[in-house]
Amino acid sequence: MVQKKSQSGKTVTVEQIGSPIRNSQIQRATLKGLGLNKMRRRRVLEDTLCVRGMIARVRHLVRVIDED
Repeated sequence: MVQKKSQSGKTVTVEQIGSPIRNSQIQRATLKGLGLNKMRRRRVLEDTLCVRGMIARVRHLVRVIDED
């Protein structure tokens, strides 16, 4: 599968607000894929469909702070 680079340069900032303890391994791996592994950590990520899908998977553990 070929992924296209985002031409617009939009970013999204996410913060981890929930603990992955007592959640499935898939959700833990998704948090790790987003670059989040400790509470209150923030990451600025490229706003792509893949990232949006990952955020949707763990929406109860993260908060979207800023969308540029």
